[in-house]
Amino acid sequence: MASSLIAALTVTTPHAAVPPAPITDGERNGLLAVLSKVPDPRDPRGIRYPLSAVLTVAVCAVMAGASTFAAITDWLHDLDEHARTRLGFVGGVPAGTTVWRLLIRLDAEILSRVLAGWLHARTDPPDPPSSWSVRRYRRVIAVDGKALCGARREDGRHVHLLSALDTGTGVVLAQVAVDAKSNEIPAFAPLLDAVETVLGTLAGVLFIADTLHTQTRHADEVTARQAHLMVQVKANQPTLFNQLKRLPWAQIPVGDRTRDRGHGRRETRTVKAVTVRTPGGIAFPHAQQAVRITRTRIVAGKTSRETAYLTVSLPTGQALPRDLQTWIRRHWHIEEHDPPRP
Repeated sequence: MASSLIAALTVTTPHAAVPPAPITDGERNGLLAVLSKVPDPRDPRGIRYPLSAVLTVAVCAVMAGASTFAAITDWLHDLDEHARTRLGFVGGVPAGTTVWRLLIRLDAEILSRVLAGWLHARTDPPDPPSSWSVRRYRRVIAVDGKALCGARREDGRHVHLLSALDTGTGVVLAQVAVDAKSNEIPAFAPLLDAVETVLGTLAGVLFIADTLHTQTRHADEVTARQAHLMVQVKANQPTLFNQLKRLPWAQIPVGDRTRDRGHGRRETRTVKAVTVRTPGGIAFPHAQQAVRITRTRIVAGKTSRETAYLTVSLPTGQALPRDLQTWIRRHWHIEEHDPPRP
């Protein structure tokens, strides 16, 4: 589990197309103050190096590309005397073994939560497109699980994290470890708790998740927090999948269509959405709309077509087809990212 700490730092750092503004001197001091809230596992007697200083070095080193404890130590030893003093190192810096022994004792989830709160506080969401009203702009969070390459448990299996990523800022707001003997489903509610701790409230937030999280309990938990859920539906939910597939899609007009071209590939994405206030409704709680997305790709003269069905708990007035198109593409883009390699 030792390298999962580096993985946690790697996952938490922003990876949006537009990175946050450069950190100012005041924010550097703010980072030190925030990291001082992380519980120190050491005996207070004989502490020589401040935990917040070691953590700040670890965060900055990982942001600069460090992927091992040795690289973090090298980054620390390369600092000049002025930088070391500002961080709080007086009379020298710790050896690599000291850094390693301290960092592996920390709780990666607590550290991730502290960092996520700091990043969220200093990262403003992007301005909504001119075609969007302020009323319709909302925070969209993608829920995605990743197996961390290089981070293993004692039994040799990869560490698996369930993460919540703010698609507008690129900041991972929270992540929780998935039990080695279970799957992502039980980790969903704790992830909501962690995100709520960072944001203060989940009211109005839209969560997007893959088919594994098309669960009745998930829908109830999200709705109870005044948030919304959009999930993809596949054959693993046969009743719901068949119900969505049998809707009269041929009679429903296209709500939004986008075309992309590049690298010898042409792709068209078509979105249709319909309110599901039909007799009996849809066999999924709190669903307000059924959505069908068709992706048509032409590569080297060969055409392929993929159809995806989703439900969303937002009504038409708060989630138009072009909004749905944008939100779903963001989530698919996140899913295509390779997991971090600690």
